[in-house]
Amino acid sequence: MKKESVVIASTVAAVLALGVSTPIDAGKPRMEKCMGIVKKGKNDCGANGHSCAGMARKDNDPKEWIYLPKGTCSKIVGGKVKR
Repeated sequence: MKKESVVIASTVAAVLALGVSTPIDAGKPRMEKCMGIVKKGKNDCGANGHSCAGMARKDNDPKEWIYLPKGTCSKIVGGKVKR
């Protein structure tokens, strides 16, 4: 592989990695954290002793949360807005 190709590939990989690590709510002020309705493995961020999305251990854990458009959480049975 040419040196130019390696540099380009490295740059593209770095840009993609930065995009993936951006918080899901960045630039989305109309979102809220909704707790208690998450399915196993479908949480958006850390809680319950873990620090990553997708690590919820059980359905409807009251400490796990996902992002939803503001006003939606209160319409879901069991949903509670995290403050």
